[in-house]
Amino acid sequence: MDAFQHINHARMVTLLEEARIPWLFYDDRPTKGLREGAVLVDLHVQYKGQLRHDDTPLDIVMWVDRLRAVDFTVGYEVRPAGAPADSAPGVTATTQIAAFDMKGQRLRRFSPEEKAYLESWKRE
Repeated sequence: MDAFQHINHARMVTLLEEARIPWLFYDDRPTKGLREGAVLVDLHVQYKGQLRHDDTPLDIVMWVDRLRAVDFTVGYEVRPAGAPADSAPGVTATTQIAAFDMKGQRLRRFSPEEKAYLESWKRE
């Protein structure tokens, strides 16, 4: 907790990452190629209400907000444990992630499998 008795900003960024990693990169997901090359391009976090350590475990809802040929944006809503899904989130955030060819040191296009998987997570 920080001096204002809510979850510290650096910890919140880590919590978002800890939610995102298994969603995208574990097991045999079509996005596993991103494990070998992806870069975080942009991060925005907006605090809408107080979240305290007593509110844990937090519920983090994620979706693909925008999908382009080489990058995508993940949207997040963070609520206290057990809060109704239609309640106001304590935190909203986005991260933009680009596929990256580490060997060639350049952006790369998503494979058709990666793109289809990411497309399946878009909100309608």
